[in-house]
Amino acid sequence: MLAQLPPALQKLQLPLRLRLWDGHEFNFGPTPSVTIVVKDPTLVAQFTNPSLDLLGSAFVEGRLELEGSISEAIRVCDELSQALVSDDTASAPPRVYHDKATDAESISYHYDLSNDFYQLWLDRDMAYSCGYFETGEESLDEAQQAKFRLLCRKLRLKPGEYLLDVGCGWGGLARFAAREYGVKVFGITLSKEQLKLARERVKAEGLQDKVDLQLLDYRDLPQDGRFDKIVSVGMFEHVGHANLREYCEILSRAVREGGLVMNHGITSKHTDGRQVGRGAGEFIDRYVFPNGELPHLSMMTAEISEVGLEVVDVESLRLHYARTLEHWSQRLEHNLEAAAKQVPEQALRIWRLYLAGCAYAFAHGWINIDQILATKPHADGSLELPPTRADIYR
Repeated sequence: MLAQLPPALQKLQLPLRLRLWDGHEFNFGPTPSVTIVVKDPTLVAQFTNPSLDLLGSAFVEGRLELEGSISEAIRVCDELSQALVSDDTASAPPRVYHDKATDAESISYHYDLSNDFYQLWLDRDMAYSCGYFETGEESLDEAQQAKFRLLCRKLRLKPGEYLLDVGCGWGGLARFAAREYGVKVFGITLSKEQLKLARERVKAEGLQDKVDLQLLDYRDLPQDGRFDKIVSVGMFEHVGHANLREYCEILSRAVREGGLVMNHGITSKHTDGRQVGRGAGEFIDRYVFPNGELPHLSMMTAEISEVGLEVVDVESLRLHYARTLEHWSQRLEHNLEAAAKQVPEQALRIWRLYLAGCAYAFAHGWINIDQILATKPHADGSLELPPTRADIYR
């Protein structure tokens, strides 16, 4: 068996067992916690350069199987990749303009998979974004309600105000803001499946007079300053680096003077926005978020500032998202049988890797998530904000 393995692999010490298609096994350490079952003989030679993209793609395509918990498999496979693959050789991505058709297709690929599938592992409001763990002991439902509350408090929402929710998803935040803070909400999404369920839930709660959700591209938003506040959660990751200035300009023109704009989204580790190394970024682009591009915090705040908005508060929630993803991954793993009835086998393999892998990535600082609060100053430079942020946490 040992002779069948490339020399580079034979020297490793990892909690990993490799089982070949013919039944032969090799342990890389005394107590393996994960087994990689190689089903495709041609894969062994590729293990001399086991990038995360290679390993992930092989699992998705059924060329290998993983035995052991999915989170432990992610950890061990990362150690394998670190031992044999050089880090961060990717260059800054070219700035390619996203048109409406491209964005609509990408959003549909990711979000129109199956509402029933998402319901298996999201919270009751189906908030597909980072929760907020005030003590660390919260359930997923409690953390997502706390996140809604934090966003609304940062936006200083008041009864009667008009809130724009860009990328409203299944409408959980829109309903929460209307119900708990008495605002009127206009929400937009490019996902037909999300919109269908979101409207059903608005109707079920009797909020039709306060919440209006539409299938609309952000480029088609009214830009007459009609909104008092704007919230965008998990949206700017889909915009693309080349479109960020236009995106920020549209939000700036949509909000009134004195209004507030909250951008809550995933940000890159690297200032030039290049993907994380050893193939993880390539895997996500191919299988999970086609055409997604993560800006660095500095890139995002620069674009916000260039359109006349003033950044007034930034908060990183990186470890909160690691915890959120752990919840999601565990819930999906507990519901694999039901999930297999909702989506194709390959899609389920993608999502198992994606959720566990992203939990690992956030925990290890490969990517971040930031809440960026900005305001549109009045002509004389005055703001409609209290002198400190104490009111947010009071």
